[in-house]
Amino acid sequence: MSRKLTQAEKALWNRISKILWKNWDPIGVYNEDDEWDDEYDSYVPNIFRLAIEGADEYRIAASLTATINQSIGLSATDNNEHDRATARLIIQAKIELIDS
Repeated sequence: MSRKLTQAEKALWNRISKILWKNWDPIGVYNEDDEWDDEYDSYVPNIFRLAIEGADEYRIAASLTATINQSIGLSATDNNEHDRATARLIIQAKIELIDS
């Protein structure tokens, strides 16, 4: 049985969704003039879980890279700086919203 998310966890969930949309965006659909889109929302649960569990930037980045390669069908190299930078943003959001 799953539990309800706390307010802080909901805030982290939403922040991760926005980070994936604005900063990660492997298919290049983000447009600054557009409002947030749910294009990458199906990837939030796994990334959220990793963040909550305290995964480091390399583990989160590896998951993002695997998503690009396996789910989205594009090609991304392992340990790439873009996915690691995105992972650092996610970890920082967790620190600000959950660990503070």
